[in-house]
Amino acid sequence: QLTLAESGGGLVQPGGSLRLSCAASGFTLGYYAIGWFRQAPGKEREGVSCIARTGTSTRYGDSVKGRFTISRDNAQNTVYLQMDSLKPEDTAVYYCGATLDYGLGCIRFPSQNGYNYWGQGTQVTVSS
Repeated sequence: QLTLAESGGGLVQPGGSLRLSCAASGFTLGYYAIGWFRQAPGKEREGVSCIARTGTSTRYGDSVKGRFTISRDNAQNTVYLQMDSLKPEDTAVYYCGATLDYGLGCIRFPSQNGYNYWGQGTQVTVSS
């Protein structure tokens, strides 16, 4: 079974931090660029961040620049999303997706097209 699984979501106060994880099972994450996306109820899915296969390049949505940091540990088959200075508008279900990286990295971000695997999502709620 080839799967991605997100974890680390939860309830946090405004200004707080969370670290999300995206772990691969059954395949080697090092061959893939990883994108983080989020979707709030009644809103369209938006791109949050992306990291290339080797971690050489990263991209961020405008709304999270300076607050979120994406990183990867290919030895652990895991990608992380460190979220700081969280705001209520960050409340959403966060998904990670894996797309085979042939050298273009995250050039297509924030497009959702072309992802080979998706996780089930993890809920992030920012509220006092």
